[in-house]
Amino acid sequence: MEPTVTKTPKRFIAGAVCPACSEQDKLMMWSEDDVPHRECVACGYSDTLNAQGQSVPRELGTRVNQAEVKPKPKVQTVQFFPNPKLKK
Repeated sequence: MEPTVTKTPKRFIAGAVCPACSEQDKLMMWSEDDVPHRECVACGYSDTLNAQGQSVPRELGTRVNQAEVKPKPKVQTVQFFPNPKLKK
């Protein structure tokens, strides 16, 4: 049996300013199991808040906990023509 998650509907916060992009009136807030979350619709910033309303820091990104991004190699076709100055 799955545990039920109580989730409130997302609502915009009037006058709130996004901490990432400084846009006003773009933050939405909701709760999941009485844990408040917020998200900016302008830049995609999101975080979780603690009981005092302060942002809970996430784990910092390091080379160990991030997926490696491999550059896509550029493929170019090359056609060789025989050099007429060279004799066999």
